[in-house]
Amino acid sequence: MSVPATASGTTAGTGTETVKAGRGRKLPRYWVLLAVVGVVLVLSLLRVITGAEDLTSSGTIIAALIAIVPIMLAGLGGLWSERAGVVNIGLEGMMILGTWGAGYFGYHHGAYAGVAGAILMGMLGGLVHAVATVIFGVDHIISGVAINIIALGAVQYLAALTFIGLPGGGQTQSPKIGDVPTVTIGPLSDALKDVEDTDIFFVADVAAILRALCTNLSSLVIVAMLLLVATWYILWRTSFGLRLRSVGESPAAAESLGVKVMRYKFAAVLISGGLAGLAGGFLAMVASSNYRDGQTGGRGYIGLAAMIFGNWRPSGLLAGSGLFGYTETLGLRQGGTSVHALLLAVAVLALAGGVWQLRRGQAVSGAVIVGVGALVGALYFAIDEVPRDFSSMTPYVITLLVLAFASQRLRMPAADGQVYRKGSAG
Repeated sequence: MSVPATASGTTAGTGTETVKAGRGRKLPRYWVLLAVVGVVLVLSLLRVITGAEDLTSSGTIIAALIAIVPIMLAGLGGLWSERAGVVNIGLEGMMILGTWGAGYFGYHHGAYAGVAGAILMGMLGGLVHAVATVIFGVDHIISGVAINIIALGAVQYLAALTFIGLPGGGQTQSPKIGDVPTVTIGPLSDALKDVEDTDIFFVADVAAILRALCTNLSSLVIVAMLLLVATWYILWRTSFGLRLRSVGESPAAAESLGVKVMRYKFAAVLISGGLAGLAGGFLAMVASSNYRDGQTGGRGYIGLAAMIFGNWRPSGLLAGSGLFGYTETLGLRQGGTSVHALLLAVAVLALAGGVWQLRRGQAVSGAVIVGVGALVGALYFAIDEVPRDFSSMTPYVITLLVLAFASQRLRMPAADGQVYRKGSAG
């Protein structure tokens, strides 16, 4: 079966509507590896210059992984939904449902049941969103906001109903949940610790990262990374993914070619809910050891921001999740010192980015970025430590800044957020 050219990423739209894409220079296949090496080099240099040893320690990387995964899973849920043309503001509510599902099923039936319960509860939220938006044509934003509000109240009611009276349980938390299996390669971990302790430039930092990947690594972290790769493969390398993305670009054109538009949208929102539910389950079972009221802390919204920062692509989503998760971790671990060191990196990068914009002839944006870089640089030299209250705000400030500066290059799916009626193709 043929599919519309929109799904190939070269053009989008029908009739007079044409969206051009892919004009930029094609990156080499190994650009992700080069980017990772570049980031580690910058952090290593920053560690040596500022003396903030916690920037690349194995403890920081382990904590960062735990912070990154729920944001990434929520963003992955948003990616599935929005690639099919359905905006999913309800990710936060689906995550909340997932935390309760992990707490209830994990306590009564074990860790694996907790994971399944989190996914099922998230899919329940996705089902409500799919019925409202795909079948009844409710505005996507209104439906998503309603799910967030309903999920919060429903989970508080369910928690009071199911956890009060259990040992360690109560109205705001569940009893302890069974542990998810972890992976540790003992001899390799010990050897890498010896290298990390040498503090050699770049070598010690790479050893710390590798040690974090082989020491008490949760199996759910591995599953989450596999889901990211599977999403990329399914959406960009299979006919199913091609049809699903065509639905998000031009549903009328897709339907005229025989694609079951409503079916693809429905399936995408259900998968989106399942991934968001798993993100909530991760918070309850790995980041913590039980369900707690207010556990998501707005990570569903940050996941949505990470997806937008990543330009609706898995690799960009991973970069955005890494940025937000890493800065959140630094805010919690020696926040004042580590976040203060980051200010120097932000100042240098902003100045370099601003100069690059000016050389391209974009005077206004270049001048604004240079000004921001100069202010951040002045702040770095003016203070010795970032106040704790501000360091806890770091991921949210980073979210705003990154979205503001990256908005010029973003291109959402052409039909994202539009209400579509079956038979509109004529």
